[in-house]
Amino acid sequence: MYEVEVKVRADHETVRERVAALDADFQGTIRQEDTYYDAPHREFAETDEALRVRRETPVETGADDGDGIENAGPGSTLETDGTRAETTVITYKGPLVDADSKTRHEAETAVGDAETVHGILTELGFTPAATVPKRRSTYTATDEEWTIVCDRVEDLGEFVEVELEADEGEIEAARERVYGILRDLDLDPADGIRTSYLGMLLDGADGPDDSDEPTESDGSDASESR
Repeated sequence: MYEVEVKVRADHETVRERVAALDADFQGTIRQEDTYYDAPHREFAETDEALRVRRETPVETGADDGDGIENAGPGSTLETDGTRAETTVITYKGPLVDADSKTRHEAETAVGDAETVHGILTELGFTPAATVPKRRSTYTATDEEWTIVCDRVEDLGEFVEVELEADEGEIEAARERVYGILRDLDLDPADGIRTSYLGMLLDGADGPDDSDEPTESDGSDASESR
């Protein structure tokens, strides 16, 4: 499965007003902490790959799952008071497949404990490259065809991503669909940014500091895959 994605800078307040007209459901807001790892057997910066462990904590809940419990993502668990606990997901990202978007092969699965996964990876020779915290609000189409996310990253500012999953033979059509959604939001697909947040932070990209999330990094390898 491929993730077809386009990311642009955008003011969240303005975008939320336009999302309301797209028959999209608010799924919630989460705090994400993405730790990227360097591999011992090849340079991800050169191969345009990435290995990421993501920790998510719900901030504001959205859609109900039918049992009176709000959804908070794959792999989430319940605390004793019925709220969602931290979620951990490990993701492999393959190289970008075109020059116009952030489309790439992606494999992802939920795991039980971030610290245990970290221990396994470090024992195998993988080393943490950097950590990127952000705050993300998610909206999905009623038919769950596409997803809109509003990200706020410290030192970079506010961004909007439109995402759609597709098989290999459907990538071009999916990309055009993503472009159409961006236009519906009054955003220009030509403003798409292929560099990842990690790459932008490590490259020292300028951006407004409008997030209350802390950020840290202790690595120097960056690529568009991260």
